[in-house]
Amino acid sequence: MTTPLPTHCDLLVVGAGPAGSACAQALARQGQQVLLVDAQEFPRDKTCGDGLIPDAHAALRRLGVYDEVMAQACAVSHVRCLGPRGELLDVPGALAVLPRRQLDDILRQAALSAGATFAAPWRLQCVLEEGGRVVGARLAGPAGVQHELRCRWLVLATGAAVPPLQASGMCLRRAPSGMALRGYFRHAGLAQRLRHLQITWHRRLAPGYGWVFPVGDGVFNVGAGVFDLGAQDRDGAHAGKQAANLRQLLQAFADCDADAGLLLREGTALGPVKGAPLRCTLNGARLARPGLLVTGEAAGSTYALTGEGIGKAMETGLLAADALRDATITRDAAGDATTCAHYEAAMAALAPRFDMYRRANIVNAHPWLASFMIRRAQRSPRLLNRMAGVLDETSNPGSLFTARGVWKLLMQ
Repeated sequence: MTTPLPTHCDLLVVGAGPAGSACAQALARQGQQVLLVDAQEFPRDKTCGDGLIPDAHAALRRLGVYDEVMAQACAVSHVRCLGPRGELLDVPGALAVLPRRQLDDILRQAALSAGATFAAPWRLQCVLEEGGRVVGARLAGPAGVQHELRCRWLVLATGAAVPPLQASGMCLRRAPSGMALRGYFRHAGLAQRLRHLQITWHRRLAPGYGWVFPVGDGVFNVGAGVFDLGAQDRDGAHAGKQAANLRQLLQAFADCDADAGLLLREGTALGPVKGAPLRCTLNGARLARPGLLVTGEAAGSTYALTGEGIGKAMETGLLAADALRDATITRDAAGDATTCAHYEAAMAALAPRFDMYRRANIVNAHPWLASFMIRRAQRSPRLLNRMAGVLDETSNPGSLFTARGVWKLLMQ
């Protein structure tokens, strides 16, 4: 049964993934009247690698759910990097894996515990405008049901889906910046041996990589993705070609990674293999207009190098909540401008970090760089520490793969 909706609320958050739920929780904690809606009933599946790296751990702590998440997650101590010629390097880090079906529901429940209201299944059909300002939304439910709802501010946290961005006038680019495919497979024989995050680079996987992440109880998230589909490809032609090749990419991964091959060929599939688009590098959407903020992957909160976006989605959701702290009190054009400027400035402060990971994405297109880096780091504790710093954002990944960076490594 479709959850009934009110006709008014202070703040409407569309999308109950990590960004939307983080934003809704923070706003509800401030005493605001928050309605969180999603296109699906919960718990629901979400195509993702499910990896939680240090930025996600930090956001989970801020949201007060870290212990609950880690009680269900599979904690791991390192990433195993495999080069195209079989090179191997273990990079330490505070890491974990938890399927999004569980993670997103924990975050949603935390928002409800803070005072937000949740309703599903409802999709954004269009925004309501008065005098150029967003003042609400028309939402579509099952069986053609429609509902108009007025709000002071709307937060769009609808992930990589393009229609909500277009419906709200915020879409600058339809094509995704990356695409990934993953499935869950059980193989009891690997349960004890493969207890780390495993990433493989190979020329057959370029411009991307393959991964095998342990979920626990002999279950693994196995996938492959490409992370360089061209920022100027507005009509999505190149992205569509890459999407058609993703299943071939996954088969290529099975050929060049023994563990992936074992899982895909001999493991028990726990459901279908699913694909999803990615929006990276804070690119492809407007961030703010009077009455509306865009956050999470809808705003491009995924890193191009790693495809990791859970931590940054929560972080940007919290930035949106911070910008909206006084938005329901100040109800004039000046207040709207201040809120938009606050949020855009906060997101702009993140942009240099995203650009570093965009430049480092060259390693996915040129796997020989991964081979070179692994071999050098095997002999250099200092370089290994820098690679670990890429995981916790204390090192500049872009500097590792510039001509100057490679030259410095050759001289070490």
